[in-house]
Amino acid sequence: MSIALFILRRLARGVFTILFAVTVTFLLLRLLPGDPALAVASPNMTDQAREALLTQYGLDRPLFIQYFLYLGQLLQGNLGTSFTQSIPVVDVLMQRLPWTLLLTVTSLVLTIVIGIPLGVLAASHKHRFLDRLVQVFGVTGQSLFVPSVGIVLLFVFGLNLRWFPIGGAYDEGAYGMQWYGSVLSHLVLPAISLTLIQLGSYVLTMRATLIEALGEDYITLAKAKGVPPRTILWKHAVRNAMLPAITLIGLQLGFVVGGAVLTETVFAYPGIGRGIYEAVTQLDFPVLQGAFLLLAVTVVIANMLTDIAYGFLDPRVRTS
Repeated sequence: MSIALFILRRLARGVFTILFAVTVTFLLLRLLPGDPALAVASPNMTDQAREALLTQYGLDRPLFIQYFLYLGQLLQGNLGTSFTQSIPVVDVLMQRLPWTLLLTVTSLVLTIVIGIPLGVLAASHKHRFLDRLVQVFGVTGQSLFVPSVGIVLLFVFGLNLRWFPIGGAYDEGAYGMQWYGSVLSHLVLPAISLTLIQLGSYVLTMRATLIEALGEDYITLAKAKGVPPRTILWKHAVRNAMLPAITLIGLQLGFVVGGAVLTETVFAYPGIGRGIYEAVTQLDFPVLQGAFLLLAVTVVIANMLTDIAYGFLDPRVRTS
């Protein structure tokens, strides 16, 4: 299969996945308990004013008509208007997106920086104490629950030791370098929480792929030629073992996004995840739809780019 056809197939799959996510999100939100009209209509309104307001937001129309109107708005780049804030959903999301990006990117970087050395350490000490210790750490990390980790970190390092703030993204009134320091201190606990829950999978994957690489014939040949063990490990084995690990980064992005929603809620971090929680409590459908769409598109694009990159790096993927 040619590169162009491979990319086109992945793009088509991505478009259908996004359309499916939009449809499921639209329908699921309508199944939530409660009347969305309560979010836009005041109890003191007259019946005429209430009906006019519902008509303005299209809430008085049949469900299938609301769906196609929503798709039409999406094609025009219009995500609607927030029921509770009365501002465009795009503005609501853009206010929160930088904080979510800061948290998720920091977490991914920490996962890579910590996960690769730990995986290499375990594989290079196979079946020894360090290997078993790292495996215990990895399995434990895979079984952690995001809110539980966040609450423990808040209780120990926020409430008891008072090393870090327990909520928000920065201190009110901070400015200049003080503001940057405040942002960093508020970021520490959420970033550690999100890193811990995804680190286990990355470490165990890196360990398994590196052990497999160390058993290949080219490694045996390098040893026979007298290549130094450190060079064999880092230049030959790690380099080839990185391909599945890089793929895992793209595949785990959905897990990171889901973890960010829970993490931001626990730490009252003003990202999109916290916005989703607030929108659910307020039945703010437009914000929920916009947030879910943004997260779905992000995950689909990341996976699509990962597939394409893997196709370039390993031609066997294009022919499978």
